[in-house]
Amino acid sequence: MSKTKKTFVCQECGANYLRWMGKCESCGSWNSLVEELLATNPRNFSGGGYVVDVKKISEVSSAEKNRISTKINELDRVLGGEFSNSGQRGIVPGSLILVGGDPGIGKSTLVLQVASKIENVLYFSGEESDRQVQMRAKRLGGGDNILFASETNIENIISTINSKNPAVVVIDSIQTMYSNDIQGVAGNVSQLSLCTSKLMYVAKDKHVAIILIGHVTKEGNIAGPRVLEHLVDVVLYLEGDRFGSFRILRGVKNRFGSTNEVGIFEMTSGGLIEVENPSEIMIGERAHKSPGSVIFPAIEGTRPLLTEVQALSSATSFGYPKRTSSGFDLNRLQLLAAVLQKRCGLNLSVQDIYLNVAGGIKITEPAADLAVAMAIASIFKNKEIKDDTVIFGEIGLAGEVRSVNNVDKRLTEASKMGFKTALVPKSKGKTNDSNQNKKNLGINIIEVVSVKEALDKLL
Repeated sequence: MSKTKKTFVCQECGANYLRWMGKCESCGSWNSLVEELLATNPRNFSGGGYVVDVKKISEVSSAEKNRISTKINELDRVLGGEFSNSGQRGIVPGSLILVGGDPGIGKSTLVLQVASKIENVLYFSGEESDRQVQMRAKRLGGGDNILFASETNIENIISTINSKNPAVVVIDSIQTMYSNDIQGVAGNVSQLSLCTSKLMYVAKDKHVAIILIGHVTKEGNIAGPRVLEHLVDVVLYLEGDRFGSFRILRGVKNRFGSTNEVGIFEMTSGGLIEVENPSEIMIGERAHKSPGSVIFPAIEGTRPLLTEVQALSSATSFGYPKRTSSGFDLNRLQLLAAVLQKRCGLNLSVQDIYLNVAGGIKITEPAADLAVAMAIASIFKNKEIKDDTVIFGEIGLAGEVRSVNNVDKRLTEASKMGFKTALVPKSKGKTNDSNQNKKNLGINIIEVVSVKEALDKLL
């Protein structure tokens, strides 16, 4: 006979405690423990169930052959991309997909666009009414094929799925759903875990693809316990500046493909539009012959993307110089400023430094170090770097320039966009990729081993 016991669950990390405490010892959150009732069954080592049917793995039919195309190439690239064994791209039937992102970034817009392009779709919303969703669908120019319902009870949703047999189901959002089988308000740890588990069982049993829209915390993580991301098959994050126009769809987890692919979109009044040549758009509004402006060939997923790094310096009005960064790690900026001052003799201790990556793009790879350093040096000396120059390389504390990966892709993209010069780390391997690209792409390769050498050759 099952027994019922009380437990206290942290709403931030999902940790369990036997008694209430003001602070969670696992994640350090205050006043996050909520009392919940759990039903426990006595241990039964004899089984007590029925024997399930088993089959050989080789006899299982592949779902790869039945992928559902979203008709959005950038999204299909992230979901399956070129790594799909069947050559198809898109949504795998029976998969559970979690889409996360900051508020207002365009999660619901993207998912509604996908639903408008697929036949036999059920759309459940716990946050918006049918009129609100209809207004958005009209603005996006679709939605006539979508079956919609404002519902938050997970049992009612599952019954509807079993009755309608849809190809794709959209849940907006998973934090608004609740189950009658457990106590607690919608969005707490237990409700999130149970609702997601039930949807997972339905997805696998009915071979229906389910797309969950999830809220994120202020740290940028999916709200709720980490078990939520472990349960689903695919986790997608929509990134970008909500006040900017560009969005990057990044695959964090994908059981059916690679996580090295990204999709790039532009937010317009008509929804998210695919960006076929992002490099051209990113640098299209660049000011020519402007000190402090440097082009950096970034790698987003497996594709190169030319971005503009802008730096500005001015005499500080206080005793402590200010460092401000947008789209680049602030701690890394302070480190590079210290290297420029100590190793290259630039007196930046009395200069405020402002750094910006144009277009709302966030750069995290260390290959941008040399581009950032050259942008700072350029504005400090008030000397422009030629417009047809791209720069990349990692910088160490000794002022050395270290090699980076994907040199071929970076140079190929730069050559395609008409750049003639590349400032790169000196290759120390057996094969010199830079020289190989120099012959094939017609780019003047300038190899350097230190930041000081880079300054001497360009400035």
